[in-house]
This record gives sequence, C-alpha cells and structure tokens, in this order.
Amino acid sequence: MHAAFHCCLGCFALLAVDSAHAAPVDDVTTLDRVQVTATRTPRDTDEVPAAISVVHMRDVRRDTLGATVSEQLLGVPGVLARSRQNFAQDEQVSIRGFGTRASFGIRGVRLYVDGIPATMPDGQGQLSHFPLLDAERIEVLRGPFSALYGNAAGGVLQLFTVDGVAPMEAGMEAAAGGDGNRRFGVEVRDRRGAIDYVLGLNHFATDGYRDHSRAERTVFNGKLNVARGDTRMTLVANALSAPDVQDPLGLDRAQFDDDPRQATDGAHRFDTRKSVAQRQLGATVTHDIGRSQWRVLAYAGRRETTQVLAIPVATQGNPLSGGGVVDLASPYQGVDARWTWTASLAGRPFDVVAGASVDRQRQDRRGFENFIGTQLGVRGALRLSQDDEVRAFDQYAQATWSPVDDWSVMAGVRHSDIRFRSRDRYVVAGNPDDSGEVRYRATSPVAGLGWKFSPHWRWFAAWGRGFETPTFNELAYRNDGGSGPNFALRPARTRSVETGVKFRRGEVHSELVLFRADTRDELAVAASSGGRTTFQNAGDARRHGAEWSARFPLSAHWRGEVALTWMEATFRDGFLACAGTPCAVPDVPVAAGTHIPGVPRTSAHAGVQWGSDAGWHARLQAQYIGAVRVNTIDDESAAAYTVFGASTGYGLQRGDGDGRVFLAIGNLFDRRYAGSVIVNEGNRRYYEPAPGRNVTVGFEWRWHAASR
Repeated sequence: MHAAFHCCLGCFALLAVDSAHAAPVDDVTTLDRVQVTATRTPRDTDEVPAAISVVHMRDVRRDTLGATVSEQLLGVPGVLARSRQNFAQDEQVSIRGFGTRASFGIRGVRLYVDGIPATMPDGQGQLSHFPLLDAERIEVLRGPFSALYGNAAGGVLQLFTVDGVAPMEAGMEAAAGGDGNRRFGVEVRDRRGAIDYVLGLNHFATDGYRDHSRAERTVFNGKLNVARGDTRMTLVANALSAPDVQDPLGLDRAQFDDDPRQATDGAHRFDTRKSVAQRQLGATVTHDIGRSQWRVLAYAGRRETTQVLAIPVATQGNPLSGGGVVDLASPYQGVDARWTWTASLAGRPFDVVAGASVDRQRQDRRGFENFIGTQLGVRGALRLSQDDEVRAFDQYAQATWSPVDDWSVMAGVRHSDIRFRSRDRYVVAGNPDDSGEVRYRATSPVAGLGWKFSPHWRWFAAWGRGFETPTFNELAYRNDGGSGPNFALRPARTRSVETGVKFRRGEVHSELVLFRADTRDELAVAASSGGRTTFQNAGDARRHGAEWSARFPLSAHWRGEVALTWMEATFRDGFLACAGTPCAVPDVPVAAGTHIPGVPRTSAHAGVQWGSDAGWHARLQAQYIGAVRVNTIDDESAAAYTVFGASTGYGLQRGDGDGRVFLAIGNLFDRRYAGSVIVNEGNRRYYEPAPGRNVTVGFEWRWHAASR
C-alpha cells in the first residue's frame, strides 16, 4: 500500500511537470491573487516572506461530512490535523511538531475566528465552536512569523467567515453517513446599502464509531458589517452547545488489536462524558485617516464545562485529590488596538503596524467526587474549589519595506507579559492553602526577506524567536508529589528559521520550504499518579524538516494537488520520565536524540479532481501518515498507514439558485489504523481508532433572491 501511494505521488509530480511544459499554461486563466491577513496587512501570499497556506472553503468544495476542521486541512504541509472520533476531547492539530503533547484541546498553536482569539492567554485553545458552515477561508501561518501572535504561537490557524451579499442568499446543507453521523445547516446572507449580515446555524450529531461515543453539537454564528464613510464596524456573535458528549477514552494496544470499536470498562462504569456551552460577542471598528488606519477589537465570552472522568474511587481517598467531576466556568475578554500607516521610505512602499492587546481569562474551577456511595458517574462531595486567573499584556510592532523592485523586507517584535494567579478556596485538613502566582515575560523578534528573481519564482527566508508558557492545566500539580500548582515550570523558548521558494505560473502553484526550530526548556510530561498528570522542563529539543506542496491542472477538466512533509523532532538533552501509572517520581532515563512523541517523520497527501461546480464531478485522494511514537520513553508506536477516499457528485445551477448532491467513501480499502493518539496517556491507553470504510451522502442548495 505504501509503495502504491508513493508511486501515485510520483505520477502526480510527473503530470504536474508535464502539464507545466506541454500545456499552454500561460493561456490558462490566472487565479485571482489571494490577499492574506496573517501578517496583519493584506498581501498576496507569494509576496509574504513566510510559509502561508490558504484553504478556500467555498471555491474548492469538498465532498465531506463537514463536521470537523481536520477534514479541510489534509492538503496543508507541516500541519497534522486529525479527528479523534471522540468529540468530548476536540480535534488534534499540530504545526511543525508544536502542539502534539495536548491530550485534549489545542496547545502550541494560536487559533482565531474573524480576528477573535480562540486560544486563551494561557495558551490553550478550542476548535469546537468554529463556524464551518459560514467559513470563507482558513489561513495557516507556519514558522517564525507566528511569534508575532504571542504566547504558544508555534503556528497560527485563522478562520474567516463570509460577508453578506446582494441580492439576498439563503442556503441549506445536509449530510448523513454511517455510525449515525448527520449534519444539517441553514444560512442567510444579505446586504442592504451600507449594511450586510450573515446568520448561520449548524447542527451535528453522531452515534459514534466506537461504543460510548455518542455526541451532538450545535453552533450558531452571526456577523453584521456596517460601513459609513471611512469607518467600518463588524459585530460577531457565536454560540456553542454540546451537551452530554460521551467519552470512550483511549485504548491500549491489546484492546485496539482486539476490537477498535470498544470503549474501556471505566468509560462505561463511570459514564464518562462532557458538556460544553460557550457564548461570545466581538466587535471590530476600523477608521481610515489619510494613509493611516486605526483598528480596535473587543471581545468577551464565557465557556462552561462539566466533565465526568474515570478516576477510580480508591484514588480519591488521597486528601489532595481533586475528585473525578470537573465543573469549570471560564469567562474571558480582551481588547486589541492597532495603528497601520502606509507611506513611502526613500521613495519605496513602506508600511508600519503598531499595537497593544490585553487579554484576561478567569477559571472558576470546582472538583467533585464522581460517586455517591456505590453509585458511579454522578456528582458527589466537593474536593476542589479554586479561582484561577491569567492576564496577558502584549505590545507589538512590525514594518514592511520594498527597498528596490522585486525585494521586500519584513521585521517585527512582540513583548509579552503574562501573569498567572491561583486562589485556593478549598482548605481542609490534609489539603493546605495552595494559592500562588507566577509571572512570565518574553520579547519575540522576527525578520524576513523576499526576492522575486524571475516572473514566476520567489525566494524567501525568515528568522524569529518565540515562547510558550505552561497552560493552567499543566501548572495545576507539582511534580514532586506535593500540594499546590507547579509554578516552578519555565516557559519553552524557541529560535526558528525557514527558507523556501514559491512558484506560480497560471494555475500551477508550488512551494518548497526548509525549516528548523530549536527549543530551550521543552515542556514534557513528568509523572502521572492518582489522576494527576504533572509536567517538567525537559531541556533542549529540535524540530527540523522540509515541506512541499503543489496545485496544478492536468488537463482542461482535471486538477491535482500534493503535499509532503518530512520532519525530525527530537529531544536534545536526556532526562527522566515515567513508564506508567502510578508513578510519583520519574525514574526511566530518556536519552538525548529520542523522538518527540506524537510527531510522524513523514506525512503526505495527494488528490486528483475532475469536473467543476456544474455537472458531474469526482475526486480521488490518498493520505499517508508515518509511524508515531506514543510516549516519551519511546517504547511503543502507532503504525504508519495509508488511506484512500473517493467521492462523486452532481452540481446543478438554475436562475434562482445552485446546489449539488454527492456521495463520498472514506477509508476505501477498510484499513484498520489509529487515527490519533493520546500522547503519554498514564494508563498506556494511547490509541484512538479511526473508522473503517464509511459512506456519506449529502446535498446543498443556495437560493438567490431576485435583484432589488
């Protein structure tokens, strides 16, 4: 299977070269230049001296269920995005090996929706509220310039939603497949004079591929734009409801080999589950004054989480135990103000961006026993009560200049000041007052250089420094078995560099990038005992590799795409770790040169597509993920795999609307594999199985009102 896949890649590459030389590429209609905002000033992707990928959600319609962000990111090099098939723990996203240690949520990668942070100031983010129904594009910024976004910016993923249109447009989408998967969404877009708006409601539900993995999730998103003269205001409202999402937990190797559909005994006995509700509101105001623009973003929201864990009853006998039920209320808010000036320096284009942001997150955390008498999986006695708060104050500036034709220089700096504070409200015999606080500061400079050395080729190079603080969950417990938060943890600090070339000719677009990132005080798991996971600074680490991506026409009706990533991610220093649970003190040596868990050495994606929006269309794609180490001590791995998918559909266009129907088959050859892994899971339940062969059918229709 692997040989067939690499043979397929070779065919695609040869066809791309052949089409570039044999076909009259210059006669093909040139795609509109993509204006990205990942570096805060709109620019053509080819002109930015950084690795940026853009996924156009509406221009390239993919025949998928449409329930996860990971479905849309398969063709982005350097990005590992995988659905856990466990909607209680969100998706896994890592960029160039940053973020793989997260056992739930997203760490090490900054997330944004219409400019509003989906990553909290402590560095932990969520994807569950991303409004995929209303999405226009996703921008992925990799490499050094990510540091301009502050804490935990190993990469940046931004989703932008569509604007209203005239005449009014209303749409409906639905899809259904195996394992009770179903999704239904409705959307309205309208523009009247200087006002336009978008309203979208998307509901997803599943019975789950695995036992005890039923889930449902409803996302509402609304956006209102108002323009008046030189001033524009955007209001964004977003809400998420995901009640009683079941958690099947991970499987150990024997369980995975025996029956990948099963859930663990603990998941059934404690009825492990999670409920999430989130509401947020954001407003952005921009005002132009001559060559300057002022922009202010303000946002506020609240996320409420209740989760029942499978912590054994006996474990909770420890007076320091926080119980097995988490009740967490997290209000958050922030303001970002920036000034942009566009002028000339020495007669050449020059622009400057300067700004500051204040972000605040509070966590009102309560812990309860997950039993009452012999009844399991219920809220019992109070075992933890604390108020956590993190505040971040950042200042940043960046400038771009073209000193001569075909050359561009971009540089910037960001200073971050982040304060963590915890107030213990549960002080009893055997559990002392664990209040405390810690402060982290960092300055992150970046610089890049670009050169257009031919009409179709550009070279770029970039360098920068970034940092990542521990999240509140990683600070929660000391790794010496004592009471209180582990405020001795230091932030990880990274120096990174990249260089590459970008090629565009007609519809042929390709990028090749070499990168390296050296991290000091890498954050890693130290121990797992009594339901607590603790973290440590594991010395130096290095991530380096290469990325290549290409999109190209194969003929008048066929198009191809390829994305390849090769990466080595290793610890450069030796340290001690734990081999299992319970483990209060790390005692297993991890040698220098050991691979960082969760990072495959190679990954690849390839696809061919035939047809267009009208009439019949078809697609065939393949994905390869190399073997993945599942723990720090490097004694077990998830096997490499290659999976294929195929889809076909028909697009219909009429005077009053357009739509399509489709049928898609995932895991075409019914391969058994671990779609994701839980890195360093204390009970060695690392594996989260992916579904076997599955079929999805769907349709969408967009109705266009008559012109007013």
